[in-house]
Amino acid sequence: MKITVNGLLKVFQNSSTPLSLSEVIKDLGHNPKLIVVEFNGIILPQQDWDNQAVKDGDNLEIVTIVGGGA
Repeated sequence: MKITVNGLLKVFQNSSTPLSLSEVIKDLGHNPKLIVVEFNGIILPQQDWDNQAVKDGDNLEIVTIVGGGA
């Protein structure tokens, strides 16, 4: 399966079942508590990640949340 993540092509080994967005995020090494994910142009709440299947050609934008302030 080939997907685009933050503008870069990523290739995942095909499995017998589709990967969930949660599995893809884990495989990419992101901490789910520190990111926001846009899936094919739509920001998905974290509670939907387990039920969202990722398929060939999908596009993800992953933004890391950074704390700070003055």
